[in-house]
Amino acid sequence: MAALRRAAGLSQVELSEALGVGQSYVSKVERGEMYVDVMVFVDWCRACKVRPDQAIAKLV
Repeated sequence: MAALRRAAGLSQVELSEALGVGQSYVSKVERGEMYVDVMVFVDWCRACKVRPDQAIAKLV
């Protein structure tokens, strides 16, 4: 998830603002301390300008 964000040129703060969540949430997700539900994942991908299926392919 962090790689998607960095590839999009977004900081954690910028992504958190796009998602409407706190920066600490983004940090916890990226460190694996918190899971995201599917809708947050889709929004994360949209913010990073990546299709969800492409993002999943990069994660596996």
